[in-house]
Amino acid sequence: MKKKILITGAAGFIGFSLANKLLKKNYTVIGLDNLNNYYSKKLKLDRLKLLKKNKNFKFFNCDITSFNKLNSIFKKYRFDLTFNLAAQAGVRYSLKNPRSYIDSNLNGFFNFLECCKIYKVKKIFYASSSSVYGDLKKYPYNENFSGVPKNIYSLSKKFNEELAQVYSDLFGLKVIGYRFFTVYGEWGRPDMFYLKYLLYTFKNKVININNYGNHFRDFTYIGDVVDILIKMFTVKIKLNHDVFNICSNNPISLMKIVQQLNYLSGKKCKIKKTKLEKVDVIKTHGNNKKIIKLVKKTKFLELEKGLENTFKWFKNYYL
Repeated sequence: MKKKILITGAAGFIGFSLANKLLKKNYTVIGLDNLNNYYSKKLKLDRLKLLKKNKNFKFFNCDITSFNKLNSIFKKYRFDLTFNLAAQAGVRYSLKNPRSYIDSNLNGFFNFLECCKIYKVKKIFYASSSSVYGDLKKYPYNENFSGVPKNIYSLSKKFNEELAQVYSDLFGLKVIGYRFFTVYGEWGRPDMFYLKYLLYTFKNKVININNYGNHFRDFTYIGDVVDILIKMFTVKIKLNHDVFNICSNNPISLMKIVQQLNYLSGKKCKIKKTKLEKVDVIKTHGNNKKIIKLVKKTKFLELEKGLENTFKWFKNYYL
């Protein structure tokens, strides 16, 4: 019998990419998304259009802050596995609209765990973030490091981890959290730097680069991320709740990304280098030994190839 899998945030970057791969593997996927306008709604609808071509995909326009609607979907489908990838994303946006993070990332996640508890879901996965580490200067980040969140987004993700731990302790839920490190690739979010840089390049707009370009990020290709998530289906976890870094263990300078994108596009974007913002983390660098030991994944796609794949998709979709 096919496993029934729920993915909240199915129209988002990681949610869509995971759903797309699962459908190709003949899983039954139920996708939820509220289709908000934080970034291009057209992009979200185009992702869904692709998913809906598969008969094993069913979509609901549902906000996880609505317990009654979420509960009715859980009751109908009795999921084997659930992924909570729905969240209000973005660090700088948290300065403008902090309430959206409280609503979606706190209340919505509570509703998700409640439904998983009520309907006895066997395995539960959720998105956390590398931002929970804050601006630690000890690299690479290990999962047992105690970070200090620098913004409301990262604070909401830390709360998710703590709430998942409580639900695991009290109700015996088997819950796995993933601390994603700067996921990039095809169908990515246009507000993320690498795609924003390309969009501004071809629109002949000036892009601001904070901290005068001295940021480093542990870029992780979407194909590698999805591969790890699926491999984790069959892995036996010792603890009822655990968290894992999802990263390539290879921090890259933002200016190296700029150079590679210039090479791929044959153009240069106009740049204005600006000072560090308070909410920004200067460098992220995760230790991925814990997840590699479990899933036996030893090879991650080279940045140059990942950006090449991304640029090919960008040209087809945007130009």
